Amino acid sequence: MPELPLTGGCACGGVRWELDAQPFSVGYCHCTRCQRRTGTAASLNAGIDPSAFRLVQGEELLRTWTPEGGGSKTFCANCGSALWAGPPDGTVAALRIGSFDQDPGLEPSYRQFVAYAAPWEPLPDDGVPRFEERRPL
Repeated sequence: MPELPLTGGCACGGVRWELDAQPFSVGYCHCTRCQRRTGTAASLNAGIDPSAFRLVQGEELLRTWTPEGGGSKTFCANCGSALWAGPPDGTVAALRIGSFDQDPGLEPSYRQFVAYAAPWEPLPDDGVPRFEERRPL
């Protein structure tokens, strides 16, 4: 496992964050919202303890989109980097793996919303448990 705190941020460097505890899970989301939000077949996210998260800089650059019936998705207004997600109240519950500065030390352990997986990118036979809809918490 890497040393704490784990650090990360956006592509332009305007937003920076720290995490004082290891993520407890890493998984893929194949829902159509994630496909459209990222322009890719899936979003890879790390579940975290919200109390271990600290925004270090860039609060003024943060923008959040909360779709009807969904959780909040926060990104940098300057470069567009996807940063984190959480419930509609704005709590940071999942960090986008691409926003980490280093490997958080966990391999993906699930794939959720595979019923909506992009037909142009077949799901790999990686042995990771698959859930047709949201994975059970």
